[in-house]
Amino acid sequence: QVQLVESGGGLVQPGGSLRLSCVASGFTLDYYAIGWFRQAPGKEREAVSCASRGDGRTYYADSVKGRFTISRDNAKKTMYLQMNSLKPEDTAIYYCAADDRFNICQLRSTRYNNWGRGTQVTVSS
Repeated sequence: QVQLVESGGGLVQPGGSLRLSCVASGFTLDYYAIGWFRQAPGKEREAVSCASRGDGRTYYADSVKGRFTISRDNAKKTMYLQMNSLKPEDTAIYYCAADDRFNICQLRSTRYNNWGRGTQVTVSS
């Protein structure tokens, strides 16, 4: 059974950092493109970042470029999202996603079949 479980969310002050983790079970993470998405109250789910399988090419939403870094440790079956210089507008529920149907990762949530349940990130003073 494919399962993704996020952790690492919490309350942080503006300018602070958090690292989100997403542990995969039931499948080999190496063969999957991965992504992080977020959804703020009253807004649609939006892409944050993704990483392709194979060459590991990464992509970022303009709003997080230079502040967030996506990575993975296939041996630990874990993907990460390092978030620095956090802003109040980063407040949202963050979800990890994975799919093995494409090599190049996608920044569209509708392309992913496997999702975690989310972890809350709140940026506030």
